[in-house]
Amino acid sequence: MLVKFCVGALCPACHNPDVALVIDLGRMGYEACWDLQKRVHVARVAERVPDTLLFVEHDPVLTHGASFDPANLLLTPEQYREKGIDVIRTDRGGDVTFHGPKQLVIYPIFNVGNDLHKWLRGLEETMIHVLSKLGIEGYRFPPHTGVWVNNRKVAAIGIRVSRWVSMHGIALNCDNDLTPFSLIIPCGIQGYGVTSLTKETGGDVTIQDAMPHVVSSFTDVFGVEFSTVDREELLGKTA
Repeated sequence: MLVKFCVGALCPACHNPDVALVIDLGRMGYEACWDLQKRVHVARVAERVPDTLLFVEHDPVLTHGASFDPANLLLTPEQYREKGIDVIRTDRGGDVTFHGPKQLVIYPIFNVGNDLHKWLRGLEETMIHVLSKLGIEGYRFPPHTGVWVNNRKVAAIGIRVSRWVSMHGIALNCDNDLTPFSLIIPCGIQGYGVTSLTKETGGDVTIQDAMPHVVSSFTDVFGVEFSTVDREELLGKTA
């Protein structure tokens, strides 16, 4: 069953928001993108920009958040770096996950009101909609956050909310190499694997294929409309 969520400022019935912005940042290092997120977050809190959805493809990196257990890194940081994978501690929730080429990372810098649980469930619902549009049956797997297919995680979610505005977000495996996930215990969850849109459909599903479905699924779930901007326009709006 497809459900529409009301999350404070995102709900047209409760508030008439400006059209949200969406931007494809392309390939970008994790820390540079994190700095950009912070910049957009400050502007969103100050209401200088509307809700903003960032799409990005990261260089290989392991990130870990507030629930991190070092035992979930199966190598040393030096060994990961020898393999070309950075290791970065972040301020999001959750444990360790991998970001890399051909994986779509989605950062909604949104005013989400005061119900964090509802926001997380809404993000999961959005990914379930994306999968449905591709003919895949996705589902939740409580108590774990994220979206799953056939006992394998396809979308990992980790966020931080400050002054009612969310940062960080979703990593959706598209046609990326899943091998690096074998070097960690993804999200600290033992006994379950990861999968991708390409693996589940049996055909190539690229970042570019997935992005329109993500935009339309945010509209489905939260009732928000989007206007596309480029990086320079975004930087101008957040100056």
